[in-house]
Amino acid sequence: MHPLRIERLVYRWPGAERGTLGIGALSLASGESLFLYGPSGCGKSTLLSAIAGVVDVPKGAIHVADQDVGAVRGGARDRFRVDHIGMIFQVFNLVPWLSALENVLLPCTFSQRRRTRTGEDPAGTAQRLLDELGLSDPALASKPANELSVGQQQRVAAARALIGTPDLILADEPTSALDEAAKVAFVELLARECAQAGTALLFVSHDRSLEGHFDHSLDFLDLNRSAD
Repeated sequence: MHPLRIERLVYRWPGAERGTLGIGALSLASGESLFLYGPSGCGKSTLLSAIAGVVDVPKGAIHVADQDVGAVRGGARDRFRVDHIGMIFQVFNLVPWLSALENVLLPCTFSQRRRTRTGEDPAGTAQRLLDELGLSDPALASKPANELSVGQQQRVAAARALIGTPDLILADEPTSALDEAAKVAFVELLARECAQAGTALLFVSHDRSLEGHFDHSLDFLDLNRSAD
């Protein structure tokens, strides 16, 4: 099974004069990590939205966990996304009034598949992930997300994406608010957790100093031929 397989993806934002995405082929195997770099505004985030099914794509162009994303519609697509994809956003999108631990457990609330894959103790699994990501203090796990530092929120977002071992994690510029040392530590933790879980990782950024921490790196401008 391929966590991600893209073939002949063509996408244009509604009303746009030119194409946004023109991807010939891209695939990731279980546990494989790819660093996709390129300048801001070049379409990297649009590609992640297409993979996640946030925007409508043609049938047959994107497969996640061997499921045709373009063939899944409505609520079924939302359920498929939470079952198979973990997402880490630039602004993290944590629920501010929930604790760190409760935020990590959210995918298990909405996905039976990911809840089952955590074993008999989802809360214990969530705490283990927080421990491994540097948040072992019980006081931090119980603290509301809006009282955590940026670096702590980032680690909570990573644990939330990892819980229940999704097939694929999509990370969209998640280190942009961190200093150099914190960026490197976070990327190393994320890549290691994904490799151990057998989860494919697609990490997009404009910061090429991070690319050495991944199995492969690729220039998005070489991948995307929308202007051809």
